[in-house]
Amino acid sequence: MKDALDSQRSHWQKTFIQKPEMFGNQPSQPARLSAELFAREGINRILELGGGQGRDTLYFANAGFRIQMLDYSDSAVAAVTQKARQQDLSGSITALCHDIRAPLPFDDASFDACYSHMLYCMALTTAELEFLSAEVRRVLRPQGLHIYTVRHTGDPDYGTGIHRGEDMYENNGFIVHFFNHEKVGRLAKGYKILTVDEFEEGKLPRKLFVVTLRKE
Repeated sequence: MKDALDSQRSHWQKTFIQKPEMFGNQPSQPARLSAELFAREGINRILELGGGQGRDTLYFANAGFRIQMLDYSDSAVAAVTQKARQQDLSGSITALCHDIRAPLPFDDASFDACYSHMLYCMALTTAELEFLSAEVRRVLRPQGLHIYTVRHTGDPDYGTGIHRGEDMYENNGFIVHFFNHEKVGRLAKGYKILTVDEFEEGKLPRKLFVVTLRKE
């Protein structure tokens, strides 16, 4: 299973190169709602995990936030850096290549909030996700916000394709880790769960949770 999970890096790398606008240019619904919450809370510095081709990264920067984006695809990081330069947003966006299975390369309490759209439902084991959640908590300031989205077990793709262990299934070369409410609670250690809302996205449509946590 480890080889299958590790191979996802090159698969995403090739996908981003072949489909430079795979997810379009418009920000996701969770990014729009998160920006409203961040503004109400007076948040400035945001860590974005798995920023991909930058549609949400650029949206946050244009809304006046400072963004540190991480992605494990070199091509994604290069694309976001170029877009930030073209849109005169280099002062608001920093993009870095990083495997989030390793410790986050930041000091404690470095960020006001952390945001990720479908990063948590990538090919990551529950143990790796628990480690990541603890790392996010470490780099958040006291009372900082952690918002992430994941495909859940009500999604049409759940239980189809190649089973890759736990609640992970591979379809069309992509491995997805599907969540239920129990898993959301398991990964909320050290946080207060504010909301767990459902929404849909894409043509299937994909069915997702958006989870909003506050560091305790």
